[in-house]
Amino acid sequence: MSINRKKLLQKAGWTVALLFVLLNVMAFLHARRFTHFNPGISVRKDPSKAPFPEKVRILFTGLDLPRPVNRRCPDRPYTTVVLQSNVPVSCWEMQAAGNKGTVVLCHGYGGERSSMLDRAYVFLDAGYNVLLPDFMGSGASGGNTCTIGFKEAENVKACVTYLAGKGEPVYLMGVSMGAAAIMRAASREALPVKALILECPFGSMRQTVKNRFEMVGLPSVPLADLLVFWGGVQNGFNAFSHDPEAYASGIRLPVLLQYGAKDDRVKRFETDRIYNRLAGPRSLVIYPQAGHESYLDRYRQAWTRNVLSFLAKYP
Repeated sequence: MSINRKKLLQKAGWTVALLFVLLNVMAFLHARRFTHFNPGISVRKDPSKAPFPEKVRILFTGLDLPRPVNRRCPDRPYTTVVLQSNVPVSCWEMQAAGNKGTVVLCHGYGGERSSMLDRAYVFLDAGYNVLLPDFMGSGASGGNTCTIGFKEAENVKACVTYLAGKGEPVYLMGVSMGAAAIMRAASREALPVKALILECPFGSMRQTVKNRFEMVGLPSVPLADLLVFWGGVQNGFNAFSHDPEAYASGIRLPVLLQYGAKDDRVKRFETDRIYNRLAGPRSLVIYPQAGHESYLDRYRQAWTRNVLSFLAKYP
């Protein structure tokens, strides 16, 4: 081998090594900001409107996300309950005139319990009590970290344990990350729960990160895998094992699975795989014009009819 070719190969090797290190540093920083909220800021910035130097910084280090705070309080009587879990979990509890049981409403990523109030009112009007927890890192609950449903499953379990002592039917409803947290909790042990309502749960942690990269036109390989790896390392768990598709096989409770056909964050094949793997009674509802959003807002009558008729089957 000539000296020039040897030097060229060495330079190429160093370039590849440097690129690998740079990608890992970027993934580490992005994972940190994606799973650690910043309580020092109150507004989420729009990166598209940032000055060019700021856009470059965001590209390399990720976007700071404000810690979710409750934007409103219930307009009906409620009490606040703090449950012990991996962090103190603050919940709003509201009683209905007719006691058909309690629905636990679990919010999505970047949300908090006030984002579930409109759904809560539907259940209250139908005679169901409601319990609205702030997941770890959100609202009035402890911590500043979010594990996209993995450790939040412990918060779900704390809510079920609290309600189980009351001797009334318990139902779980979750949106996106909240649905994933419910699935993880329900697959790990037999929860004393009547039925689950799951809206747009993602197929796996890897797939949901992959979808996010594709949405902004960035290559998902190897960036998605690096982000998932470092997110798990920083938060003390194997993020590749956070897999609602796999959880579905261990869920024998009745499930109403709902999905918006225009969802760009969760793909239809993810929903189909989850549905096909559910081990108990199951129903699938597709809202044709809905994206990754509240189906209640766009399909109020249909959504209300679907969820209440489902719950009525499991008193």
